[in-house]
Amino acid sequence: MGKSKQTGNHKSDKKKNIAKTWKTKRRTKDLDQIHDDMKPDNAARLLKQEPDYDVTGCAQFYCLHCARYFVDLKTMKDHFKTKVHKKRLKELRMEPYTQAEAERAAGMGSYLPPQSVQVQTQPVEEEMS
Repeated sequence: MGKSKQTGNHKSDKKKNIAKTWKTKRRTKDLDQIHDDMKPDNAARLLKQEPDYDVTGCAQFYCLHCARYFVDLKTMKDHFKTKVHKKRLKELRMEPYTQAEAERAAGMGSYLPPQSVQVQTQPVEEEMS
């Protein structure tokens, strides 16, 4: 990523760790967190949220796989056709690592190849406009 462009600001306490600020600016959910969100009870809760006026689109248009909110239904449908969304679906096909798998890799068990998970784009309800 490279070094930050900020120079000559030794006395400022506010910008003491500017490199960390730039690295975590666009941080998204990790794949294992998204797999937890894809479980049926969590998915239903996330897709049917109460209106929240502090979030984009009042939290009514949420992409479960990318963990993103959208302004309206059309924007969300356009997002489903993008390369970013399709790449995320492909990444989510592999089962997330578990503690048991980490122990097997360390020599405390026999190796089992990671399982593949069936992932499809979430259904869209047309009644929301």
